[in-house]
This record gives sequence, structure tokens and C-alpha cells, in this order.
Amino acid sequence: MKAPERRKAIAELLHSLKEAISGSALSARFGVSRQIIVQDIATLKSEGYDILSTHYGYVLKASPLLSRTFKVYHSEEETEDELSSIVAQGATVADVFVRHNVYGKLEAALNIFTIPQVKLFVASVKDGDSAGLMSITGGYHYHTVRAATEEILDRVEKVLADKGYLVKED
Repeated sequence: MKAPERRKAIAELLHSLKEAISGSALSARFGVSRQIIVQDIATLKSEGYDILSTHYGYVLKASPLLSRTFKVYHSEEETEDELSSIVAQGATVADVFVRHNVYGKLEAALNIFTIPQVKLFVASVKDGDSAGLMSITGGYHYHTVRAATEEILDRVEKVLADKGYLVKED
């Protein structure tokens, strides 16, 4: 993984966590030295990420990325196309969630922003004899999508609508 991709992955990970993560844990997760992590954090801070360094580790106070939630519907077989269509616009699929009548909101962090990550996710769902969260709501689900600009989010909305995946909220 190249430095810009790693920094984006670190920012997305920090955004998805509720608690601080140590430099050592980040180092192990991304296969780089702690010094590289320190440099990555400094670069992210210079790019506008409000990252706090605590004695427990790093925590993201706020993200400069914009986000938008999309309600979508498609089959399990169309999952790869849906996710690939989003990341191809330069956006990150931060999570997936469903609203279940009994259990309420069920959510899972994804933080997918490259085509190889899409392929790995789809393969791991298939190989794990699992089904996506969308299976419990008949294919309906939501994604929080993050991007640097409104234009990117608009492109994501357009591509999802053009492919028939986007569900207009009532």
C-alpha cells in the first residue's frame, strides 16, 4: 500500500473507531514502523484532519471529509458492481447499515476506497458462507459515503441512480 492510500485508510479507521488506537497498533495493522505512522499522522493533521494524540493513542476529533447517506437496493450478485461504482468516483464506502423492524439499526464499518478492497470484501462474504446485512431486509440497505467534495458525492448519487440502485427516501 502506498503512503497516500495508507494515510486515507488510517483516517477512515480513526473515523470509524469510538476509542483511541495506539501507534503500535496502527504500525502492526499497516505493516510499517511507528515512525512512519507518526509521519502519516503529521501529514493528515496538515491536510486538515483534527487528530488528537492522547496517552491512549490517536483519536480523530473531526474529519474534513464530507459524507452523505444513500439508501440502496440490489441483489447480492450486484454488490461488487455497487461498491465498485462508488469507489470509482473517488469516494469511500464508510459503512453499511440496515433498519430492522425488531433489532433497530444494525451497522458494520467497511472503509472501502479501492477496487481491490471491493474484491476482497465480496470474496470474504462469499468464502465465509455469509450474507450481507442487506439480506435481512430483502436487499434494502444504506451506505455512508465519504468524499473530499460535494461534486464527488453528486457523481456517486448519479451513478447509483443510473444503475437503478438508489432508493428515494419518502
